[in-house]
Amino acid sequence: MKTSGLFTKSSKEIPAEVESKSAQFLIRGGYIDQLGTGIYSYLPLGFKVLDKIVQIIREEMNAIDGQEILMPALHPAQNWKITDRYDMNVGFKTKSSTGQDYVLGWTHEEIVTPLAKRFVNSYKDLPIALYQIQSKFRDEERPKSGLLRTREFLMKDLYSFHTDSEDLDKYYDRVLEAYKKVYDRVGIGEMTYKTYASGGSFSKYSHEFQTVSDAGEDTIYVCEKCHIAVNKEIIKDVENKCPECGNTELKEKKSIEVGNIFKLGTKYSEPFNLKYLTSEGDLKLVEMGCYGIGPSRLLSTIVEILSDESGPVWPSEVAPFEIYLTGLDEESLKKAEEVYEKLKDEGKEVLFDDSTDRAGEKFARAELYGIPERWVISKNTLASSEIEVKKRTQKETSMISL
Repeated sequence: MKTSGLFTKSSKEIPAEVESKSAQFLIRGGYIDQLGTGIYSYLPLGFKVLDKIVQIIREEMNAIDGQEILMPALHPAQNWKITDRYDMNVGFKTKSSTGQDYVLGWTHEEIVTPLAKRFVNSYKDLPIALYQIQSKFRDEERPKSGLLRTREFLMKDLYSFHTDSEDLDKYYDRVLEAYKKVYDRVGIGEMTYKTYASGGSFSKYSHEFQTVSDAGEDTIYVCEKCHIAVNKEIIKDVENKCPECGNTELKEKKSIEVGNIFKLGTKYSEPFNLKYLTSEGDLKLVEMGCYGIGPSRLLSTIVEILSDESGPVWPSEVAPFEIYLTGLDEESLKKAEEVYEKLKDEGKEVLFDDSTDRAGEKFARAELYGIPERWVISKNTLASSEIEVKKRTQKETSMISL
């Protein structure tokens, strides 16, 4: 793509009302645009990054036998009344023109459970795992920090269905490993910790995935020996020590929650009467688990963690383009366009800055975009038939032959 044809333009101005580093960079770089409080549009660059994050998540969910579906975002109120969650002040509610009550989905247990009931009859139908990647709506009282806390957000939610708790436990462990792969692939694995949290009415513990960042709203206690953490809400319950190795030298950190998983047991299968026929001919309630990752929050978290004073430093798997290419004068721009066409033919993702702006402006724009490599052609490099290459993660430049 050429910058002359790009829908958005970068900006030097920092929006006055935006506090978080990630939101500032994403807005200035033309990745996202704020429509209202906690409501954002994803612009071409931002959507490319989001789409790559989604694809990584999809691949890892498919690898653990997840089957992708897409459920409605608009839910009949009756489904929520069955579980006594209709009156919770979390989501948005609306009425149809005929007076019927609806909920805009902020989670999907009330939808996926009766859906499973249509197709699960026998133990032979289990286990099964269904996931979707879809917008969710929550009536946040204080949306803040750009994409980190919004009223509308993208969520991958996976739901698993099992004959018993033992089978649920086995799948739960598979999801834990799949989540670790997701965080490694998007570049934040080292800073992201499997975190023990309250299991509520479901189980003794649930697990969150927390990424250490000063922009986070959570407090965790990190065990560096095990690379796990404990959420502040249960630190006293575990006697201020690591639940896995007993280490008492835990470090307090601020963090961003980038995923959570729960063993639901029969919490939702019971009100919807989701049962299966056992091999002995008995009817038994299905055991369930749920597993969430927010791709939009993940996008913002990557910027909070992987950025410098100039902008994001995108990992290669999620970067909007592989190469930022430009020329510094008329003759160099002509040669750069030839290189651009050749790279495109080879299947490379290239952003070609075909503007006649000054070199300093182009370099600043390249840093703000955060693309992994910057390729520059100038009079000097043309004289030696070379291209100057600078990686976003390095200060030094190198030369490659045209």
